[in-house]
Amino acid sequence: MHKGRLEAFSDGVIAIIITIMVLELDVPHAAEPAALLPLVPIFLSYLLSFVYIGIYWNNHHHLLQAAEHVDGRSLWANLHLLFWLSLIPFATAWVGVNRFEPWPVALYGVVLFCSGLAFYLLSRSLIAHHGPASRLATALGTDFKGRLSMVLYLLALPLTFVNSWFTALMYAAVAVMWLVPDRRLEPRRDA
Repeated sequence: MHKGRLEAFSDGVIAIIITIMVLELDVPHAAEPAALLPLVPIFLSYLLSFVYIGIYWNNHHHLLQAAEHVDGRSLWANLHLLFWLSLIPFATAWVGVNRFEPWPVALYGVVLFCSGLAFYLLSRSLIAHHGPASRLATALGTDFKGRLSMVLYLLALPLTFVNSWFTALMYAAVAVMWLVPDRRLEPRRDA
């Protein structure tokens, strides 16, 4: 099965996710700069989520560029990923509105963990479809960064109830780790 429809559908869903997140940003009714101060936690949660969605879109694009085709298992794995990504706007809004209180930050971490797991499962389904000796399998290797991210999310969860702002900084650190370009797939794309 050709991968083009999967890419187009995923791009559309991710664009809608970003749109939903930005629509959650309420405009203050006052014209003074001080009216923006209460929105700082909401904007910070939006910024972090926007970066995460961008990271997933970028890595999803590179993953599918390295894949030659998809099968039914890959389609379901991709829907699984999109399901978790679609929950990011809800978790983002809950975190922002409640000013990074522990339970919203914990839910945000669960959504991040499940999104990371879903991306891992998508990559593994594509490797299973292409074979263990494929250029895709070779490029992804053991996916140390992906596994490390999931471990960090799990470690951060109990810390949420000690200091939710520190946990949010851990989530931001994982995002920064992914902002460094991941070149595993890119050089092999045309190989």
